[in-house]
Amino acid sequence: MSQQAIRNASRPDPDPALIDVADYVLNYDVTQSREAMETARYCLMDTLGCGLLALNYPACTKLLGPVVPGASMAGGARVPGTNFELDPVRAAFNIGAMIRWLDFNDTWLAAEWGHPSDNLGGVLAVADYLSRKAIADGEKPLSVADVLTAMIKAHEIQGVIALENGFNRVGLDHVLLVRIATTAVVTAMLGGSREQVINALSNAWIDGGALRTYRHAPNAGSRKSWAAGDATSRGVWLALTATRGEMGYPSALTTPNWGFEDVLFKGDRLSFSQGYGTYVMENVLFKISFPAEFHAQTAVEAAVTLHPQVKDRLDDIDRISIETQESGVRIIDKTGSLDNPADRDHCIQYMVAVPLIKGNLTAEDYEDDVAADPRIDALRDKMQVRENERFSEDYLDPKKRSIANAVQVFFKDGTKTDRVEVDYPVGHRRRRDEGIPLLNAKFERNITTRLSLAQCERIFSVCNDQAQLESTPVDEFMGMWVV
Repeated sequence: MSQQAIRNASRPDPDPALIDVADYVLNYDVTQSREAMETARYCLMDTLGCGLLALNYPACTKLLGPVVPGASMAGGARVPGTNFELDPVRAAFNIGAMIRWLDFNDTWLAAEWGHPSDNLGGVLAVADYLSRKAIADGEKPLSVADVLTAMIKAHEIQGVIALENGFNRVGLDHVLLVRIATTAVVTAMLGGSREQVINALSNAWIDGGALRTYRHAPNAGSRKSWAAGDATSRGVWLALTATRGEMGYPSALTTPNWGFEDVLFKGDRLSFSQGYGTYVMENVLFKISFPAEFHAQTAVEAAVTLHPQVKDRLDDIDRISIETQESGVRIIDKTGSLDNPADRDHCIQYMVAVPLIKGNLTAEDYEDDVAADPRIDALRDKMQVRENERFSEDYLDPKKRSIANAVQVFFKDGTKTDRVEVDYPVGHRRRRDEGIPLLNAKFERNITTRLSLAQCERIFSVCNDQAQLESTPVDEFMGMWVV
């Protein structure tokens, strides 16, 4: 583009990527897909269940509550499993942090990775705030159906952008997509106009993105567990600001020199292989069996299968072969010391060693007392991780979207175990019928760790009935989770 064009101060039309999202959140009827609505119900259940389980971990709860003591808001948004009432921005952080803390709920894998359920922090906080405000004003509150439709749209925005655009390859963390999706959906929930949604989105892109520093060796740490809470709460703030009339920046993505694409995407252009609908919620991946980074889910399942063959021969192991996808090699292949739970749950060697030893993997297995078992590092030292090119191809194939791993153990006497290959985890759409009963059982286990029996029974009853849940007012639903 010429220097004259760059200096032209005439305001351009909004970038198409901003327009497409705004038109989607304001006009598309996601309820036409009953599969998406039903899957969203399971997603809501699983996400809140994982959040309540996280409340058993002081490292999580120390971050929750008002930003400073006493900064609560009577009649504000509530945080499930607590008695907090907060402004919707801070409530979004609380909910977002607790549901992501254990890395145990839904996932989306494509050119970019991420967890679309992270947007529930902003969606649920704003839905409760708006509902309680409506009741105080003598108006009708939102229903849980409104929450489910907002979830579907947030999933779709985050997931469709992720299909072709690998922000990780330029060092940016996937939570920038949480901020984008939350901003769009929440601005619409607040009654924002098309122009206001576009304005809010432009500011969300201009925010740029957090670095992935905290997800990788040698700096992996607990910020990866609250980064999504930060992103979804920022989305709420941007949405509230836009609906007050704050201006936007129409070519935030494409303007030469100063736009997102030139500054942070190395000059590449955002690419879109499909429009927005209900595809992502219908195909979302649930973490059902193990609280493990999703690229390792099938590796853990393979290790559990091998446990009976190796549990009595740990000292006789010569080497352990792990075949994974290119993304798995790039994200979770780690050697050396692992200094905290956030480091361990993103190490494929650790996540394979524990189930080889004990036959299972739980959230507690990432804590220091378990990690002190010398057998874990002894096994890690014997592991060889390599890419299986077929796994990488099938991972990116839109007709497959597999997340395959294979594990095999070789002993010093020349014998070896079976090579166990698992292509699809239990939480994959291809294993939905097998996974949903396990997902329900997981939900029940998780919420009983924080709520009374009476509360659990009421929540089970409502959540297990699609029509009843959809018709439940949000303020009533949120009240079920207060302790």
